Amino acid sequence: MAFNGRTMRRIGYAGLIGLALNGTALAQKGVDATGLWQTETAGSKVRITRCGAGYCGTLASTAGPGLDAKNPDASLRSRNLVGVQIMDARTPSGDAFEGTLYNPNDGKTYSGSVTIKSTNVVEVSGCVMSVFCKRQTWKRVN
Repeated sequence: MAFNGRTMRRIGYAGLIGLALNGTALAQKGVDATGLWQTETAGSKVRITRCGAGYCGTLASTAGPGLDAKNPDASLRSRNLVGVQIMDARTPSGDAFEGTLYNPNDGKTYSGSVTIKSTNVVEVSGCVMSVFCKRQTWKRVN
């Protein structure tokens, strides 16, 4: 956007700062989370894709044996975790997307959310009874 002196006097510098900040906020909301993400513990990578109005995440790699050994369904305990969907966050809610998260470390599914913090950072949160929550920051893999 180009502004001449007359325009600057009309809207003032405060107005320009407001436009700039508002533009940044709008751009932030337009960030797409699709891609490959490194989990906070660096043990796994998750591929996030569009899923309905939100996002889903599938394990792309794991550390260790990579078996779903803690799954409550005994018939699934020998399956490979790579390819298992662990995130289903299809419901937009403010600046996040809400849904469920499967934690293969304990075999439980939690209510959760994913919030896009920037182009290269998402925050994933899983909660028990909407009170006890754990958060992880995942970084985009380039």
